[in-house]
This record gives sequence, structure tokens and C-alpha cells, in this order.
Amino acid sequence: MAPSNKPIRSYTQEDIQRILHLAIVRQARDQEKEFSYEQLQEIASELEISKETLNLAESDWMVQQGEVQQRLAFSAYRQKQFHKRIGNYAIVNGFLLMVDFIGGWSISWALYPLLISVLAIGLEGWNKLNKNSEEYELEFQKWNRRHQLKKSFSTLINNFIRIVNG
Repeated sequence: MAPSNKPIRSYTQEDIQRILHLAIVRQARDQEKEFSYEQLQEIASELEISKETLNLAESDWMVQQGEVQQRLAFSAYRQKQFHKRIGNYAIVNGFLLMVDFIGGWSISWALYPLLISVLAIGLEGWNKLNKNSEEYELEFQKWNRRHQLKKSFSTLINNFIRIVNG
């Protein structure tokens, strides 16, 4: 038998993960279905991944999904805060424009606070909605701690009430 002139393909672990991920996504999209837990176990077993490793990976994934949900909730919270702030600026500036207009049937001095407000809103929007900043990450950590603390406190109170009511 003549030696093959085909180059030997080799892949890093990261390459394999990406290729398999793309193949699984494509298959699921083509078949328009989701995979069951049994199918996940079957795939893992074919890849010689132990049940323990699969269970640990699934736990890690669930933690990551929880963090993704927390980040989405935080982003919605920040957007709501920002929209509220825009509303406050609009009310104050609308009032100032109305006072200026009624006072002299023209708008003069009220343009200065309006311009300052527009600048403030632009800067705040840039800082609040930029998810790649260090400030965003610090605010998320602070918000998340507060959220977890409220959740823990609520659970503690509910357990106490349940014990008291017996």
C-alpha cells in the first residue's frame, strides 16, 4: 500500500471545542430541536467524559446561566434608571423653557440649562450603558451583592415566619 500524501490534521482542545460547538448548533438548528439530558449523557459518554465531570460541567453552566440572568436584570435596571433620569431632565427643562417663554415671549436664558442637561444626559448615557467599562462591572458587583443580601434576608424572614407559624 502506498503511503498517503494527506497532511495529518491535528487540533488543540480549544479548536475541538469550537468545532464541536458549531456542529451541535448547526445540527440543532437544522433539526429545529433541543437535546435531552439523555442525549447529553450519550454525547459525553462517546467523548469519554465521565458522569462526574459532566455533572460538574453542568453545575458550572447553571451558575454561569444564573450570572447571565443577573446581568440582564442589572442592565434592565440601569436602563430604567436612565430613562427615569431623562424624564426628570425633560420635566425640569420643559418648565424652565415655559417660564422663559412666558416671561418674554421668547426663549433665551433657558437654552443654557437645556444644553447643560443634554450634555449631562449624553455623558451619563455613555457611562451607564457602556457594558465594557470598569465602572459598569463595579456597579454590577455592588448591585448583585445588594440583590443577594435582600434575597438572603427574605429567605431568612420566610423561614422564621414558617417556624413561628409552625
